[in-house]
Amino acid sequence: MTEKANLGSLILNESFFDLSTPIVMGIVNATPDSFYKGNRFSADKELLSCVDKHLIDGATILDIGGYSTRPDAAYVTEEEEQARVAHAIEIILNKFPKVILSVDTFRSGIARFCVDNYNVAMINDIGGGTLDDRMFATIAELKVAYVLMHTKGNPANMQTMTEYTSFVSEVYNFLDQRIETLRSLGITQIVADPGFGFAKTMEQNYELLKNLSLFQNLNVPVLAGLSRKSMIYKLLQTDPASSLNATTAANMLALIGGASILRVHDVKEALEVIQIFKSYKNQPNSN
Repeated sequence: MTEKANLGSLILNESFFDLSTPIVMGIVNATPDSFYKGNRFSADKELLSCVDKHLIDGATILDIGGYSTRPDAAYVTEEEEQARVAHAIEIILNKFPKVILSVDTFRSGIARFCVDNYNVAMINDIGGGTLDDRMFATIAELKVAYVLMHTKGNPANMQTMTEYTSFVSEVYNFLDQRIETLRSLGITQIVADPGFGFAKTMEQNYELLKNLSLFQNLNVPVLAGLSRKSMIYKLLQTDPASSLNATTAANMLALIGGASILRVHDVKEALEVIQIFKSYKNQPNSN
């Protein structure tokens, strides 16, 4: 196990965020092929409208991605990813200069570019450092918050890599060992993401959700990214557009399991879940 750390806060762009009440990360896709059509934008005005709504609804962090990581996603060059992300960040910061930004990338070059040029506060790495062996050293140099996610393979082949000997233990051990490596490099602002939907079957995703409380032993905040994913809409035989209500139910289960950050398409509804969870959690037990 890793050394005990403070689970209760993050420092982003020199601002302190108390995680004793969970916070929300709003998804902003700078890609044309997001799995959820409601988060695809054909014009800058649409993207800014999404950002404006996220912020009005109460998002603490915006997560900007320029490479769709849904199963079977098309390959995107680093140059194209950087151009997409840079354009999105520039128009966002022009209107909302003090917003807290995360960039969803597994490429160290994109991470460095975004932090150096736009003061991005967090890197959200779906590869957990496995897709770019320079990522950990880059984060150590940049001194920003880092979301470490579990997956296997890459977006093109991850859904063929769902064989595990001891599923939950393997996910936990992957994160635990890599957190130890990150800390050895002096990285302290670490968030663990067990990677719902990445190299996992539907049944494994629900096993992970049921056992999410075990990941508190990692001694870092836990991020849950469940929003409108196939583990929800395929179970209900529907589609992403029709899965908001079920996402709300899944987010409540994640909060009960100890999640500190909810990564979502629908900020208002996620914050309502947090408000109900907080009131529920604060009530005394009756004998």
